[in-house]
Formats: sequence, structure tokens, C-alpha cells
Amino acid sequence: MRVLIQRVSEASVTINNNVKSAIKQGMMILVGIEDDDNDEDINWLCKKIVNLRIFADENGVMNKSVLDVGGDILAISQFTLHANTKKGNRPSYIKAAKPDISIPLYNQFVECLESCLGKEVGTGEFGANMQVALINDGPVTIIIDSKNKDL
Repeated sequence: MRVLIQRVSEASVTINNNVKSAIKQGMMILVGIEDDDNDEDINWLCKKIVNLRIFADENGVMNKSVLDVGGDILAISQFTLHANTKKGNRPSYIKAAKPDISIPLYNQFVECLESCLGKEVGTGEFGANMQVALINDGPVTIIIDSKNKDL
């Protein structure tokens, strides 16, 4: 499971001109799922995400987590995070899980995040054409892959 995290001052996802979810200060997370992702990947990532110290403390040092600042999370599925661009110019998405695997895992990921965060997490709509708007605060952007826990 691969996530791209952006620290935001606000973010939203719009589908068919209707805002599905919107947050203020917090994290906008794009989530890519592979066939072999499982509960262990989800649990590890969710704990890592909510405890990631990327928010400024009183001295302006990134020393606080989304939990510490009472921030929100917007989590959006994005299979293109698993794009392989090794050959040619057209990305291959062979590593991205198909919907029958990725939808339940994405839903489980959101539920786990909500449990760890202690409040509702905003979402997009799996498979929809979504317009994502955000103000990246910093900018701060971090990629975490559950298959690379040692890095």
C-alpha cells in the first residue's frame, strides 16, 4: 500500500460539481493499493500517518502530529500511485489492485484511520472522476510505502 501525504491548510474533493468532502488543517492522502496488501499494511500505515510529526510546534519546528493539532484527514483512492513508467511513455498499472480487492481494502483503511484519528475521515468516491483541490501547507509532501518499512 502506498500513500502520498500532503500537509494542507484546506482540501476538498468534488464529484459532478458537488463537494463530496472538505477539510481544513490536516492531511490530504492519496491511497494506492496493490493485490498483496493486507491488514498488516493498513494497521501499520494508519498508525504511522496519525503519528507523523509534520505540523509545526510553538517554535516552528515540525514536531506535532495531526492528532496533536486536532487536524482532519481527507483520504482519496488513487490507483495511479502504482504506475510503472519503466518501459515506454504510457504508464502501466499492472501492480494496482482491481476494484474487487482495492475497494474493501480502501474502506478498511478509512475505517482504521477514523479509529486512530478519533473522528470521521473525508473521502472521495472509488472509481469516480474527482476534482481534488488543496492548499499544500509548506509545501510538505511525503510518500510512504508499506512494503518499504525499513527505509
